[in-house]
Amino acid sequence: MQQVTTVNVNGLRAAARKGYAEWLADTGSDVVCLQEVRAEQDQLPVAVREPEGWHAVYAPSSAKGRAGVALLTRREPEAVRVGFGEPEFADAGRYAEVDLPGLTVASLYLPSGEVGTERQDEKERFMTAFLPYLTQLRQRCAADGREVLVCGDWNIAHREADLKNWRANRRSAGFLPEERAWLDRVLDPADGGYVDVVRAHHPEQAGPYSWWSYRGRAFDNDSGWRIDYAMATPGLADRAVKAYVERAASHAERWSDHAPVTVVFGP
Repeated sequence: MQQVTTVNVNGLRAAARKGYAEWLADTGSDVVCLQEVRAEQDQLPVAVREPEGWHAVYAPSSAKGRAGVALLTRREPEAVRVGFGEPEFADAGRYAEVDLPGLTVASLYLPSGEVGTERQDEKERFMTAFLPYLTQLRQRCAADGREVLVCGDWNIAHREADLKNWRANRRSAGFLPEERAWLDRVLDPADGGYVDVVRAHHPEQAGPYSWWSYRGRAFDNDSGWRIDYAMATPGLADRAVKAYVERAASHAERWSDHAPVTVVFGP
């Protein structure tokens, strides 16, 4: 694998009508991780469900029209797993992973949450269960000589540099102190042990943002959030030579409220 892209498509059927299909036909990525597919496979046009030249894996949500993740790989996966062993989220359409030669790559759609509601409680339960899995996955793959890459919409801005209006969002879901501390643990070598590849390549930059609200002029003003991450094991992260956000040239050319995040790896 030389290149991977992750993107929250905000509904795959709608994205396909707006330009996703053309983007996919042009991408140089070997793996594409999708989130918020929001469709069963039989609801997707064949050309979208089974794009030429790709092997597609889908993990839809049991809640119709919500969530859903997918992975598209140029090479047929050696193994496919849906969910991460937590019964509550087994059919939530929030996690799937595939094995490729020397690599396990996953697509994640972490719950967005909403302060003071059951949605935030759900997010916290997910985070509590998911971190031990991430640690175990890294350890298990290391024992097998494999690297790990977990891509997706993590729905947390880790640092002040990861959202434009951080001062106004200190009490908002996605930038709560406890959420940010959880990401600290994901990235702690003594805990989760992963590397935020985009931030490693842009250590001092504000952003690069990957999500902008459709409200107002957020996109035009680049008033966004960086919540879409490629989290890699250190050996794989060291091979990354480029990491960037594929920001649309204009608001009218967007096919999702998120932009694709792409990482290029060397040998």
